[in-house]
Amino acid sequence: MKKWNASGVALLFILGIASAGAWGQQDPGPRPGPAAAGGPYPTLSSNEQYFFNQALLRFQEVDAVQGPSAGLGPTFNGNSCTMCHAQPAIGGSSPGLASPQNPVPNPQVALANLEGAINFIPSFITATGPVREARFIQNADGSADGGVHGLFTIAGRSDAPGCTLAQPNFPQQLAANNVIFRIPTPLFGLGLVENTPDTTLRANLAATASARAQLGIGGSFNSSGNDGTITRFGWKAQNKSLLMFAGEAYNVEIGISNELFPNKRSAAEGCVFNPTPDDASIIYNENTGSSNYSSTIGTVSEMSSDIVNFAVFSRLAAPPTPAASTPSTLNGSNLFNKIGCALCHSPSLTAGASIYTGMGGVTYSPFSDFALHHMGPGLADGISQGAAGSDQFRTAPLWGLGQRLFFMHDGRTSDLLQAIHEHGDPGGCGEQFGRHRFGFGQQNCGSEADGVIRNFKTLSPSQVQDLLNFLRSL
Repeated sequence: MKKWNASGVALLFILGIASAGAWGQQDPGPRPGPAAAGGPYPTLSSNEQYFFNQALLRFQEVDAVQGPSAGLGPTFNGNSCTMCHAQPAIGGSSPGLASPQNPVPNPQVALANLEGAINFIPSFITATGPVREARFIQNADGSADGGVHGLFTIAGRSDAPGCTLAQPNFPQQLAANNVIFRIPTPLFGLGLVENTPDTTLRANLAATASARAQLGIGGSFNSSGNDGTITRFGWKAQNKSLLMFAGEAYNVEIGISNELFPNKRSAAEGCVFNPTPDDASIIYNENTGSSNYSSTIGTVSEMSSDIVNFAVFSRLAAPPTPAASTPSTLNGSNLFNKIGCALCHSPSLTAGASIYTGMGGVTYSPFSDFALHHMGPGLADGISQGAAGSDQFRTAPLWGLGQRLFFMHDGRTSDLLQAIHEHGDPGGCGEQFGRHRFGFGQQNCGSEADGVIRNFKTLSPSQVQDLLNFLRSL
């Protein structure tokens, strides 16, 4: 995590961030009004809409250690999907007090001691900050870690008698600069992303190769180690499908074992209270006409596991709806293309054929190429996932940006102008997260966005404001 000090503040001033107010440039902030996302794709059949609605209900379940929604822990970061994916509506990104739609404090603060739990609240979890997960860069022996370390344990909870599992020593790990953070990514419109052919993604990247090269922008795809196809979900595009994305999150963030991840994490003695997996599909017995949970067969949603429902919710959710255009946002859109933002944040892609009504062949606007790009030492997190190295991140989709509260992979800022500047690389190779710490080669010392940021800095104050207004209209 980047350390801010007096010299860092001075640098921000030089970049124009601290003086933004004097120039009249400022992030308009999260867009008010109704949430422009959260519903089903509009062309779905009645059966598909029903499945979406039932999946949405499952997505909102609150999990406990024992009882009807059993399986929480032994370590966890949240107790429901909606705790993390809530802004501006269910399925979005981190909630927060600055939300015009639903201002709430970070729910992780109250979760720490829910049901009698005896967790301390790590310093990086605050009421005004984003929902976060923590990953350790290295193990104690110096080997690569990179995994999520649960913020809390079930020790002390009334539904976890006898469990004494301790939390990780976050103060010690923070002092050793061994902790990095991630915030939740929005789920809206991801069925279109999942259904976009690899050939389309590769052609889209190839179409801008010459223009990208002129600005020093590369780009490559992460891929599955099994079949070689493009992976596209997660901050480093580490997950292949929405089902894999859901299964991993259920296991890592909530601690619930499932059909994709059938073993408990941190399964300390005295802290496992249910047979595994915690989450499974209902098995229908054709001979008796019953399932293993009820005397009559249920709906497809009822018989499917939680993770199948979570994937269906994401798959059938409509993309965010942008705000109506204004002269300012139209000019901002032109500037977005002119200075090179659109070379990575692709304005449109086309999905392939689909089994879902009206979702095949749809051209949509994710503002992402879903490729990996080197972002330099200032953003590097020391974590490698698949082909994504320490400073490589998937181009974050910008649709829905207008109603988000926190930016960058670690939620380091709520200011869109600062987030833009963070794409550049003012620190060079010698910074904390540079090549000396993470083994960067010389060719990867800077950010691929440096050329675009140089163009951005040539804009007039009014042009900068138009660009910010455009981004907040998405």
